[in-house]
Amino acid sequence: MQASKFNQPLGGNDMPRAGGIATMMRLPMATLSDNIDVGFIGVPFDIGTSNRVGARYGPRQIRAESSLLRPYNMATRAAPFESLQVADLGDCPINTFNLLDSIRIIEEYYDKVADAGVVPLTLGGDHTIVLPILRALRKKHAQPIGVVHIDAHADVNDEMFGEKIAHGTPFRRALEENLIDPHRMVQIGLRGTGYSAEDFDWCRAQGIRVVQAEECWHKSLAPLMDEVRAMMGDGPVYISYDIDGLDPAFAPGTGTPEVGGLTVQQGLEIVRGCKGLNIIGGDLVEVSPPYDSTGNTSLLGANLLFEMLCVLPGVKYA
Repeated sequence: MQASKFNQPLGGNDMPRAGGIATMMRLPMATLSDNIDVGFIGVPFDIGTSNRVGARYGPRQIRAESSLLRPYNMATRAAPFESLQVADLGDCPINTFNLLDSIRIIEEYYDKVADAGVVPLTLGGDHTIVLPILRALRKKHAQPIGVVHIDAHADVNDEMFGEKIAHGTPFRRALEENLIDPHRMVQIGLRGTGYSAEDFDWCRAQGIRVVQAEECWHKSLAPLMDEVRAMMGDGPVYISYDIDGLDPAFAPGTGTPEVGGLTVQQGLEIVRGCKGLNIIGGDLVEVSPPYDSTGNTSLLGANLLFEMLCVLPGVKYA
């Protein structure tokens, strides 16, 4: 049999899943000069958090749990490793002691990723990191980006403790900077207590489609995703997935858990419903391994990143 020209995850019969180097899905490591189509990138950053810390360890633990994944999607029949060159690009450096300098470093790193034509799938890290990533991708694509945002929180605070950049503010900054097209943005799973109705109504006033978690209870989200695909059209789309969008019964290892969230099945339906969109990148953020005693949150994060890979343009289906 002819060897595949595409990188393949290391199989469980070649090396026990407890062994080998802990790359994402046990893929080869690569650099931006290696002609890669899709790169898994870690951003070990959590100095933008306001509650429980630990998301800086998210990339490492997601990679470790991803050793359980296999290359073919049995549900959707997607075979991403037969159609795209995928690799683990390692971690983006940050300045552990300076949030704003870290934002600069991340943006400059993702500028290089975008210039190399690599689609980034990011392992967070807290949600602050989406701002510099969107800045880089906006420059590359020269138009505001559509966003599918799964989260318990809208992340549109004007400030937190007087700071304009933190994990609760990135989407307000992104809207102010014209990085996002608000009429091509949907926020799914928002819920919990707040300070006023403005917490979610501000988003609606900008033209964002807000789908609170209560609207999702006891139903499939496939019909919703039909609407989302129509909303997004042919323009560039970014998926930003905060693990706390899912109920803490399924994903307890996160910094700001909120009860009454999405189920795992709904979480999968959202990503699978993005098939056919012009997806230019995605992230999975806010996994905090110190609060993930079983590893299930990290495993769920790894699966969601794999599902994002499976819906990228160019993926073949068996």
